[in-house]
Amino acid sequence: MAASAEELKCDTQALSDRVQPLLTDLYQFTMAYSYWKCGKANDSAVFEIFFRENPFGGEYALFAGLTDCLQFLSNFQYTQEDLDYLESVLPCTVEKDFFEYLKTVDASEVALRSVPEGSVVFARVPLIEVQGPLLVVQLLETTLLCLVNYASLVATNAARFRIAAGPDKKLIELGLRRAQGPDGGLSASRYSYIGGFDKTSNVLAGKLYGIPVTGTVAHSFISSFNSMVDVKPRTLKPATGDKVADLVSLCENLLPYVCHLLKVPLERLNQGELAAFISYAISFPKNFLVLVDTYNVMWSGVPNFCTVALALAKLGYQAVGIRLDSGDLAQQSVVIRRIFQTCSIEFQFPWFMSLSITVSNNINEKSLLQFNQQENSIDVIGVGTHLVTCPLQSSLGYVCKLVELNGSPRIKLTEDTNKITLPGRKTVYRLFDASGHCFLDLLALKDEPSLVVGQEVECQMLGKGEGSVRIVVSRVETMHQDYFREAKICSPLPSVMDVREYSQCSLLMLGEEHKRLSKPKPYKVAITEKLYRLLNNFKIANGSSHI
Repeated sequence: MAASAEELKCDTQALSDRVQPLLTDLYQFTMAYSYWKCGKANDSAVFEIFFRENPFGGEYALFAGLTDCLQFLSNFQYTQEDLDYLESVLPCTVEKDFFEYLKTVDASEVALRSVPEGSVVFARVPLIEVQGPLLVVQLLETTLLCLVNYASLVATNAARFRIAAGPDKKLIELGLRRAQGPDGGLSASRYSYIGGFDKTSNVLAGKLYGIPVTGTVAHSFISSFNSMVDVKPRTLKPATGDKVADLVSLCENLLPYVCHLLKVPLERLNQGELAAFISYAISFPKNFLVLVDTYNVMWSGVPNFCTVALALAKLGYQAVGIRLDSGDLAQQSVVIRRIFQTCSIEFQFPWFMSLSITVSNNINEKSLLQFNQQENSIDVIGVGTHLVTCPLQSSLGYVCKLVELNGSPRIKLTEDTNKITLPGRKTVYRLFDASGHCFLDLLALKDEPSLVVGQEVECQMLGKGEGSVRIVVSRVETMHQDYFREAKICSPLPSVMDVREYSQCSLLMLGEEHKRLSKPKPYKVAITEKLYRLLNNFKIANGSSHI
């Protein structure tokens, strides 16, 4: 399902406000001027965007950020204000005619082909191909890299969190306050959702992208109450009927029974916390979910919560649950679930035993794995810092390299073998085994015949598994699609929900051995014999002995 016109308008406006044509490196303009000066501005160039190493010690990444790239291309043009600023920062030797030329520059002659957003992707595989006038594509380079680098990194991080948590637990992104500024916060919410998270606390992300939002209370709300005197108003209308009830009195009557049932001394309960819970319940009787660790979880928070939740139940409302933000989260969740079961039986509210238990508190990938190794009764997990800041890897390392100019292949050869590029325009094929899992990405030169089912292909493996192999094609997909041509996006942009669904389907097509969080099996990437020979010819011509 494509994004609605209103969603697209809102999203495009948000992007254009923060991603302007000057969001690039100064050296792109110095190169552009030199291209223009020496008559190379309109040379036909092809650049490829890819990354060299899979992130987080894994064997895959999730490709994200394509939608932003397409919207950026659609709006790419310099304003007079932009040009005035450029003239003020570029050397005074730059001719004024260059700035007049930049007035005419846009993306009308640019074509972009790419793997679909949300695809599982691998190191050294070209993910985006940008074709157009050399000067123009050069000016686009930095911005396009900016738009896909963090997006893909956080989407991949979210996918790993999703795997670590398992399929049964809900994941909420809570990272806005810890994100790298407002742009990082919005991107984190959007791309963690694409990577497999269920909701976000970020309200603006909900408005712009349609991501489900959620939220409860902070410790400050609870500690702002001191006693029952602070509860105003005190009454609540039942779920059915018109006669209002005094919720404070109802809770005070229930409290001794709850304390006796849970074997908690009445005097240990914090009255300010109880007042806060009652006030929040009056405000949100159908959405009652509160923190229970402001003072003491078992001696105050949980009994106070149960008291208010039972009072709501007597008025026909079902509470949602609790959130824990400190302590041994797994162990506490088990004890709290037993308390809920006890109250359910004692007060004859069957749904009470299934109340939601949400946890947070600096949770990382390791925390999620530990939860699965322990007995726990956790339903929802909130993740912030370790999701949005990606502390295990600060950048995915996308690069954009020239591979063809005026129909002739180009290459970067260097002593650092990891930085050698693969020359020429390419077609990317993904091959699948009999079980439906992908097992090989094959890079072929653009002018090679298309792969067909039943064909036997000889290819050269890249990376640790280097060597020649022969493969019979049983199922194959061409990964690149046309997305931008003649100043237009080729098809309606997908919604964030569509990209999320696509990413989850794409992950299912990758074998479990490649998705392992620890010591995954390497995924194979190979090149055809023709591309291998071309690469070798460049090496020989330049006296290099490395791939």
